[in-house]
Amino acid sequence: MLDTVTTVNRQWHLARRPEGVFSEADFVLREAEVPETLADGELLIRLVYLSMDPTNRVWTREKYTYMDPVPVDGVMRGIAMGEVVRSRNADFPEGAVVTGVLGWEDYAVSDGTGLSIVQPQEGVPLPAHFALFGHIGIPAHVGLTEIGKLKAGETLVVSAAAGAVGSLTVQIGKILGARVVAIAGSDEKCRYLEETLGADATINYKRGPIGEAMAAACPDGIDVYFDNVGGEMLEAALDLINMHARIVMCGAISIYNSDCDVPGPRNLFNLLFKRARIEGFVCFDYAADPELWTRVHEDIARWHREGRLTYRLDIVEGLENTPAAVARLFTGANQGKQLVRVADEPVAA
Repeated sequence: MLDTVTTVNRQWHLARRPEGVFSEADFVLREAEVPETLADGELLIRLVYLSMDPTNRVWTREKYTYMDPVPVDGVMRGIAMGEVVRSRNADFPEGAVVTGVLGWEDYAVSDGTGLSIVQPQEGVPLPAHFALFGHIGIPAHVGLTEIGKLKAGETLVVSAAAGAVGSLTVQIGKILGARVVAIAGSDEKCRYLEETLGADATINYKRGPIGEAMAAACPDGIDVYFDNVGGEMLEAALDLINMHARIVMCGAISIYNSDCDVPGPRNLFNLLFKRARIEGFVCFDYAADPELWTRVHEDIARWHREGRLTYRLDIVEGLENTPAAVARLFTGANQGKQLVRVADEPVAA
C-alpha cells in the first residue's frame, strides 16, 4: 500500500465563519505533508468520496450544536469514505474501505473512533452507500418507524423530498403503506417524485403560498410530517396536523444560513390542541445501537434488491471543487445525493 501514498495532502481549511450560503471565500485550500509514520492504533485513509450534507453548514456556526464547531483555520469536517492505505490498527486492515466523520482532504489520520467498514453489497456501487445507508438511510428509516410510528393508511408529508434523505423517506413511506405528499423546489423534481418514487401528490413550494398548496394536497390532514426544512413549511404543517400527529424533525435547512435566532412557529400551540408531538433527532444518536443499525441496513438492502428503493447520485469531480459542491445543496442545484469524488476507487471496490 505504501506506493499508493503521495507525500502531499491537500486540505480545505475554514477561513472564516460563513455569512449566508457557503462561498469559496469561506475556505482556503492548503497543502500539508502526509505523515510517514503512525502511532499504535492509528490508520491512514486515502479519501475517495466526500458526502456533502446540510449539516456541513451547521458545523461552521460559532455556537455548539450537537458537535463542537469547526474552528476557524481548522480542516473542514465532513462525512467521508476512503481506503485504508496504512494501518497500525487491527480492526481496520490495509485495503479496507471505511466511512465516518473525517475531513475535506486527500488523506486523513484516524484512531478508528466512529469509523465503520463498508461492506460490499451486490448491485450497490461504492458511492451509492452514501445514498442508501449510514447517515442517509438511518434518518429516513428511523424517522418513520421509531419516531414517526407511521401506520398504513396515514398521510405522510415530506419536505425537501427530492434530497438524499427525503427521497428515501418518500419511498419508505410508500413501502409502509402511507399516502405520501412530497414537497420539492422544481417541477422536474416533482415529476421525479411522482413518476419514479411513487409519491401520491407533490408540491412545488416555489409556485405559490405553501400553506394553501399543503392544504389542497392534504384534504384529510397530516398524520406524520417529516421535516427537513423548518420555518414556513413547518408552520404550514402545524396548521394541518391531525389528532395525535407526529412531527419528525430531521433538519431545518431553511434556517441553516442564518446566524440570528429564528422565531419559532406562531402556531406551536396546535401540538397541545391536537395532542401531537414533535421530536428532533440526529442519526449519530442511533449509531451505537448495533441491533438497530443492522435491522435498518438489512431492510434497506432488501428493499433495494426488490426494486422498491432507488436513488440518484450527483457527483462533482475533484477535491478542489468541494466548496462549490456543498453550496449546491442550498441553491437546489443538486439532483439527488451530492458527493465529491476525491480520488479513484480502490480496484477491489
